[in-house]
Amino acid sequence: MISVVLADDEALLRSALASLLPLKADIVVVAEAADGAAAVDVVMKHKPDVLVIDLEMPGVDGLSAVETIRRSRPEQVILMLTRHARPGVLRRALKLGVRGFVSKSAHPALIAEVIEALHAGKRWVDPDISALAVVDDSPLTDRELDVLRETLEGYSVGETAAHLYLAEGTVRNYLSNAMQKTQTRNRREAARYARSRDWL
Repeated sequence: MISVVLADDEALLRSALASLLPLKADIVVVAEAADGAAAVDVVMKHKPDVLVIDLEMPGVDGLSAVETIRRSRPEQVILMLTRHARPGVLRRALKLGVRGFVSKSAHPALIAEVIEALHAGKRWVDPDISALAVVDDSPLTDRELDVLRETLEGYSVGETAAHLYLAEGTVRNYLSNAMQKTQTRNRREAARYARSRDWL
């Protein structure tokens, strides 16, 4: 049996998957979570074979939860559910070690197949998500995107430096580069611009 934790803020979808996945494969749902913080807690408690987690949840989002989980459980197999295919998000998730991406509209039978594939050591990215995410017109580097993401979340230069283990001067350089590339007047404008273009 493949043990699974389901993390999604949509209770209806979560309960449907909890009911249907065991009917499609040798899967047992050992726990559920309605947000990223709870997902971290239940994964640490149950140590599932596969974590199925929604990308966008209130509070601690899916990617932040994955980042926390993989610090303690680098071997954790993760399947991410998403309605969006922003290139920056896909790239960040891959860097964090997410092995599978499936649309939230996918049939439970397909999700079960992907869980089995990931558990067997394979990768799986929904073709539609892959096709959309390949179109990446961002001129920004990963580090420039990192500091803009921190800015978007309201962190100061000092806090961003601490979070990313960078010197404050280095953060300012990345922000300056990002502002030049986006032709914006300040870091907050640059962050909003990058978000509007789906680079973050």
